[in-house]
Amino acid sequence: MYYNVVKDGLNMEAPVTLRLDPETRRQIARVARRKGISKSEVIRQALHSWPEFADSSVSAYEQVADLIGVVQGGNPRRSEETGKQFRKILVAKRKRP
Repeated sequence: MYYNVVKDGLNMEAPVTLRLDPETRRQIARVARRKGISKSEVIRQALHSWPEFADSSVSAYEQVADLIGVVQGGNPRRSEETGKQFRKILVAKRKRP
């Protein structure tokens, strides 16, 4: 026997069976604990937002275009030769007593 459940004004109809690998189950449980919601609610929220990503014809660039260039300052050449800069930092740390 199934009962229709009403959640947030929505009629929650029949349950759906879903087979998940153990790692996915752990991730869902972790999110549910962190947010303080049920695992079913985590899955509902994920499924609710999925069509935006799956059916989107918007490119990755278009999704973040409004964020590009909003932060300014600092050394514009900071990302050049990062390997050499990192090596200098490590060498300096090794020389400390």
